[in-house]
Amino acid sequence: MYKKLYRSGNKMIGGVCGGIASYFDLDPTLVRLGYVALSLLSSGFPGILCYLVMWVVIPKQQDYLTSQ
Repeated sequence: MYKKLYRSGNKMIGGVCGGIASYFDLDPTLVRLGYVALSLLSSGFPGILCYLVMWVVIPKQQDYLTSQ
């Protein structure tokens, strides 16, 4: 069985960090804090641009129970 990366419903802005945390079985707060720290250490702009690209590219998680 394999995992797929989705944007999470547990979201602050777009669900990207929540989805990454879910994929790696981590706490979403730790992933968010790590992402903010990494973005600030890289002068901010590349982190914001990368987040926006991931927001567009990573598909939103669908609730499969309601689709059946």
